[in-house]
Amino acid sequence: MHISFIIPAFNEEQLIEPCLRSITDAVAANRSYGYTSEIIVVDNNSTDATAQLAKQAGAQVVFEPVNHIARARTAGAGAARGDWLVFMDADCLLNAGLVGDIFELIRQGRHIGAGSTLYMPGQPWWAEMLLRIWTFLSVQLGWAAGALIVCNAAAFREVGGFDLTLYAAEEIDLSQKLKKYGRKRKLKFAILNAHPLETSSRKTQLYSGWEIVGQFLRLVLSPLGTLRNKKKLPMWYDGRR
Repeated sequence: MHISFIIPAFNEEQLIEPCLRSITDAVAANRSYGYTSEIIVVDNNSTDATAQLAKQAGAQVVFEPVNHIARARTAGAGAARGDWLVFMDADCLLNAGLVGDIFELIRQGRHIGAGSTLYMPGQPWWAEMLLRIWTFLSVQLGWAAGALIVCNAAAFREVGGFDLTLYAAEEIDLSQKLKKYGRKRKLKFAILNAHPLETSSRKTQLYSGWEIVGQFLRLVLSPLGTLRNKKKLPMWYDGRR
């Protein structure tokens, strides 16, 4: 079994090395499964040293010139050789327990894909409350967070992959398509919660509470109009780091 870890990255020189190191260490801790793996970093038109640092860390680097998260992930999937795909954000740290859970899920053969609950250290109380709300929705509705999406590679391609008309929430759309695909084949889509993925709280540091509330309201009042317009999603695309 070959596993492809795919990391879209735009100007992530501060975080890409620890992210890649966490993947390497977590996979090494689960070598007993006998799975092989590769790491693909998609340089999404970075202007810093992201690509160079990723190459130095041993990752394969793919270039995607259009700043679009779904396109970057799709470019990585196009270069992947894995039987399973693990999409992970560059501001995250993988842990051995979560990789073990993923590898065990693959070994059992009863799932089409999975997501993970998240751990976000250093965030303010109101952000922690929002994370708890998201966690409840994620687990109850089977929505994978974009920070980590695991799926069978053949199924990913058969359902059409990510919706390239969406500039955010493409992971929720993919979750829904995979669940529908899996139900027909009696395969599950799980949200793993025993070993949450650590992800950065930088958005709560880079954006004010009012900016975050404003983004949330735009999504609530006009979900598709917002998700299909990059200019209405500054928290994803204005490049603050």
